[in-house]
Amino acid sequence: MMTDWYQRSINALQLNGKGERTQEAYTRAVRMLSTFYSKPPDEIAETELEAYFLRRRNVDHWSPNTMRICYCGIRFFFVHVLQRNWHLFDILRAKSEARLPAILSVEEVRAILRCVRTPHNRAFLSTVYTCGLRLQEAQYLEVSDIDSQRMMIHVHRGKGAKDRFVPLPRATLTILRAHWRTHRNPRLLFPACGRNGRSGATATTPMAKSSVQGAFRHAKRAAGVTKRGVSVHTLRHCYATHLLEAGVNPRVIQRHMGHASLESTMLYLHLTHKGTEDAYALIDRVMEGL
Repeated sequence: MMTDWYQRSINALQLNGKGERTQEAYTRAVRMLSTFYSKPPDEIAETELEAYFLRRRNVDHWSPNTMRICYCGIRFFFVHVLQRNWHLFDILRAKSEARLPAILSVEEVRAILRCVRTPHNRAFLSTVYTCGLRLQEAQYLEVSDIDSQRMMIHVHRGKGAKDRFVPLPRATLTILRAHWRTHRNPRLLFPACGRNGRSGATATTPMAKSSVQGAFRHAKRAAGVTKRGVSVHTLRHCYATHLLEAGVNPRVIQRHMGHASLESTMLYLHLTHKGTEDAYALIDRVMEGL
């Protein structure tokens, strides 16, 4: 009987180079399977696993993205930890979703940021937007990651455990300096300040994700933004879209966003009319005088 499956799974995921969030998602998928059958995963048969996948797909109606995480997490565990190369794993496929993310205008983003009541949350969300960061990337920024000479931010271990440099706007540097002076933590840029707001200088952990997400939701309502699917991560999508609308080369945006493929960056072409408007103007000019 396997009683240490969780630790064995984490060990294998770390050796495989998977990021922290991937480790959490994959082990959660295995835990849900184990809970469903009320027994450890090494006692689950291939037929039971097939029935579980069909239940999640046809009865629970899990989305394709959720099914993909389920498949990947369970497949990784059974193949690399239990060493069971079942035929079932060769036929698993989750169809791709082609959903476009919600996008805000520059004015809407600024309206939301103006409505953030607490200065530390405003500084955090401003940094996420103006540097195109993922929430967790901003959470773990350190003072030493800010290069004010080159006006760059060093993002450590982004998605896929990849480092990258992103441009640091001067306005953002001013915000970060003012924010740091409120806590003066020697290492963390966004430390957990505690309920009294005075623990920032000695904090060893970053501010809570739930705190930032709650502040964003309140500000969104206060700003009168009612679009569906708008979250902190939307600010990152807005960063890419607004740069594209300003004429920044997609290859440059790809590098700043940390996208492995240009295809991921080109998604933002669907979210703006800028390229279409330019194309119409160019076509009119070429066809003039016929």
